[in-house]
Amino acid sequence: MKSTLGRGNLLARGWEGVTLALGAVRANKTRAALTILGIAIGVMVVIAMASTITGIQNSVSDIVNRAGPKTFYVMRYFQAGINISDGSDEMSPWRRRPKITREEAELIRRLPGVGDVNVRENANSRVAYGTTSIDNIGINGMDPSWLGMGGGLLLSGRNFNATDDASAAFVAVVNDKAATALMPAGGDALGKVIKVFGVPFTIIGVYQDPAGLFQDGGGSPSIVIPHETFVRTADFVRGWVNVAVVPRADVSQGTAMDQVTSALRTRRGLKPGQENNFDLVSGDKFLEKFNSMTQGFFLVMLALSSVGLMVGGVGVVAIMMISVTERTREIGVRMALGATRGEILFQFLVEAATLTLIGGICGMLMGAMIAYGVNRFTPIPASIPLWSVAAAIIASAITGIFFGLYPANRAAGLDPVEALRYE
Repeated sequence: MKSTLGRGNLLARGWEGVTLALGAVRANKTRAALTILGIAIGVMVVIAMASTITGIQNSVSDIVNRAGPKTFYVMRYFQAGINISDGSDEMSPWRRRPKITREEAELIRRLPGVGDVNVRENANSRVAYGTTSIDNIGINGMDPSWLGMGGGLLLSGRNFNATDDASAAFVAVVNDKAATALMPAGGDALGKVIKVFGVPFTIIGVYQDPAGLFQDGGGSPSIVIPHETFVRTADFVRGWVNVAVVPRADVSQGTAMDQVTSALRTRRGLKPGQENNFDLVSGDKFLEKFNSMTQGFFLVMLALSSVGLMVGGVGVVAIMMISVTERTREIGVRMALGATRGEILFQFLVEAATLTLIGGICGMLMGAMIAYGVNRFTPIPASIPLWSVAAAIIASAITGIFFGLYPANRAAGLDPVEALRYE
C-alpha cells in the first residue's frame, strides 16, 4: 500500500513540476523561446540528417541489390569517395595500376563460374535532334546484357544485340527523359536519328531508369550505345572500364571471385606474394565502404546538435535560476510543511526536463518537416529512423536534467527560515 501511495505522490509531484514549467514558459516567453529554440535546433539537426543519411543508405542498398545479390565488379581502383586527379604517383596510387581492358573482360566472360558480364564506360556529350540540342547528356557504352543487370525497363522498341555491338552499329537506346527532352512536341522516338559525338545514331529503343538515389523512375536524360561503338566514337577518359560480373546460378560469389582473381593475376603475370593491381568489389564491400563514409556525417551531426543543446542548456540555467529566486518564499513554505530536500530537487529537475522536452518535440516536428521535404522534392527517400527519435528525446531530457542540477540544488539547499523571510 505504501508503494502505491509513493508512486501516486511521485506522479503528482512530477505533474506539478510539468505545470510549473509551462507556467515559467508563459511568464518568461523570450527566455523560454530562446531555450526551446536552442534545443529544437539541436534535435532538428539529428532528425533531419539521420533521416537523409538513412534514405541514402537504403537507396544505395537497393541499387546494389537490384544488380543481383551475387553480382560483383572488377575495377582498376576502388576507394569510395576518392578524387581521381592528375596527381603524382605518390598521391595517386591508381596511376600505377594497368587499365582494365576489353580483352580481360572477355577472359572473365569465358570463366566456368561466370554467367554474364557487362562492360561499362561513360562520357558526356551534346545530343541533337533537328533544331533541338541538349548539352552534357550522359552517354553509356555497355554490353547488350546491361538491361538485364539492373539497367531499367524497356518501354518500347528493342535493346541492341551482340551483332550490333560487334559491328559497332550506330544505334542507341534512350531513356524516357532523353526522348521527352529531345522531342518536346511529342511523337514516337523510335527510328528517329539523333547526333551523339557529332555522329548520327538511330534510336531503336526507349527505356525507363529504375528508381534509385538520383533517379525517381526517370532520372536525368541518358543514352546507352553499344560499347564497341562508344570506344570508336566517344571522346572520353580511357582506362576506367568497369566490369560487372554475374556468377552462374550454381556458383557462389566467392568461387566466381576466386576464379576472376586467379585469371587476372595469371594474365598480368603477378607472382605469388605480389598484391593485386586490380580491385574486386562485392555489393557488401561497397556498402561497407559507403557506410564508413557516412560516419563523418554523423560526427558533423553530433557537433551541430551539441551546440544547439548547449545553447538550450544555458537557457535552462537562466530560467530556472529566475524561477528559484521568484519562488524562494514558496520553497520555504513547502519546507516548513515537511517537504524534503529530495522532493524540492525532484520538482525543479522535472521543470528543467519539461522545458527541454518541449524544445525536443518542436525539434522533432521541424526535423520531420525537413525529412518530408527531402523525400517529396528530391530523389532521396528520406525516412526517420526510430533510434533518432529515441536519441532526440533522451538527449533533450538529459540536457534539462544536467543543466537543471545547479538551480535545483540551489533551491533544495535554501534555509527554510531565511526562505520564509524572503520578500
